Amino acid sequence: MKRTWWKEAVVYQIYWRSFYDTNGDGYGDLRGVIEKLDYIKTLGVDAIWLNPFYVSPDADNGYDIADYYSIMPKAGTMEDFEELLEKAHGLGLKVIMDLVVNHTSNQHPWFLESKSSKDNPKRDWYIWRDGKDGKPPSNWRSYFTPSAWEYDETTGQYYFHSFAVEQPDLNWANPEVREAIYKMMRFWLDKGIDGFRLDAIAMLGKPKEFKDVENPEYISYLANNPGVHEYLQEMNEKVLRHYDIMTVGEVGFVHPEEGLKYVGEDRNELHTLFHFEVCDEMPSWDPLRFKAIQKRWYDGLWGKGWNSQFLNNHDHTRQVTRYGNDGEYRVQSAKLLATLVHTLPGTPYIYQGEEIGMTGVRFDRIEDYDDIATRNKYKELVENGMDPKEALTQVQPLSRDNSRTPMQWDDSKNAGFTTGNPWIKVNPNYKDINVKQALNDPDSIFYYYQNLIQLRKQHPVMVYGEYEDLNPTDPHVFCYTRKLEEVTWLILLNHCDNENTYQIPAPFAGKTAEVLLTNYPNDKHLHLNQLTLRPHEAMILAVNPA
Repeated sequence: MKRTWWKEAVVYQIYWRSFYDTNGDGYGDLRGVIEKLDYIKTLGVDAIWLNPFYVSPDADNGYDIADYYSIMPKAGTMEDFEELLEKAHGLGLKVIMDLVVNHTSNQHPWFLESKSSKDNPKRDWYIWRDGKDGKPPSNWRSYFTPSAWEYDETTGQYYFHSFAVEQPDLNWANPEVREAIYKMMRFWLDKGIDGFRLDAIAMLGKPKEFKDVENPEYISYLANNPGVHEYLQEMNEKVLRHYDIMTVGEVGFVHPEEGLKYVGEDRNELHTLFHFEVCDEMPSWDPLRFKAIQKRWYDGLWGKGWNSQFLNNHDHTRQVTRYGNDGEYRVQSAKLLATLVHTLPGTPYIYQGEEIGMTGVRFDRIEDYDDIATRNKYKELVENGMDPKEALTQVQPLSRDNSRTPMQWDDSKNAGFTTGNPWIKVNPNYKDINVKQALNDPDSIFYYYQNLIQLRKQHPVMVYGEYEDLNPTDPHVFCYTRKLEEVTWLILLNHCDNENTYQIPAPFAGKTAEVLLTNYPNDKHLHLNQLTLRPHEAMILAVNPA
């Protein structure tokens, strides 16, 4: 298997507006990232991924870009970014930028020209269609609204938007659009960035005809349409292959067969991907389903392409709340989930605050939610007759704001995030869960992550080892191996609130193992036979060959 730095890397995601505020305006900023680089380096990660900070009206927190070449004033200045890049590189940290090229803001100059008249030279830079019988061109939904079409009175046509009304989709079939995007990508790469996380990249292709679908609620029709792979191969040929970088695509609605088209090492498209069979398609913890997903993706990609491992990010509720136990066993559960993500095949991602076990939040009023998807869904439910209290209860668990509350640095006002009024409320539990507390506790979740990352750096088996699930039908205990040459690791995870007695399966029963990492006090060596696993116990074991 080809060995590369980005396969071996651990990536730390920074949602900068919630990370650290240095000027008291209530928003995190790039200078805040600069000030916390030493903290990130102490954790041990190799790269940081920054969410979008381009000029934007902020309808969707920066994912609606109005100028690809400038920095949003909330975030800082180009000089701030250049200093961040220099200082990160000085610490040995790679910098990955988030890039949104499926759509722009409706305030982008390209769109303002496109909508100005039907014969404007940039009219075809976006997707315009006539209505049908006084209605939108098709019954397609977008991610955030009941229709993917918005009527524009200026020219009497509808434009297409896969997300919010404020985010019109670019027409990638137009070569002028593609060349403009490639030019912009080179601008940032020439500054020295180390790669891109490509937002909604599976949605670049569009059908020639937008036909009505039988079930518009299942929006898989938005992705993986004809043309997407040709566009990505062209992007690779003209831009990506000329730089030593990492690319990771946000690829919705794919299974391994389709996913391999994006990341196959013989395909010359992207290096790796985020698929969403877990976070988007598995609302709550489903162990047997999760095991099956891991096996299918391993079988589909191993030796041919590369996967990513994550259980939360800026779009998904924090993992210890959604998939673990954020109450009595919060610490043990957070460590178990960390072990899971970092020992499965693929590049592991850490979302800011995950390393201290930050939890999801439930606000009491819809007004406290900032997320456009949450607000729009609440509005749609209420307009369709649902009681407002019930509508709020329905949107709370999976609201993207669950993961967007400010980073909890200490137990001072606003968790040490800002001296001003935070743009979104701080989780009330910040007095008990914060970085200061974690750094002062040698048994904290933070140091557990640090140890996991060090293991990855020291042992290639954690990156390149073959994977086998030894008990795919057990609903509580995960037992799987990673093997590389003569090295075999056994990972044991008791993912539940109860103690479990577990019989180690053949061929490992009767052998001895060294305990490399565990989230409970344990002996350094274990006899592998019948083990009693405590609630949310996690162990990484190096099996002795004899």
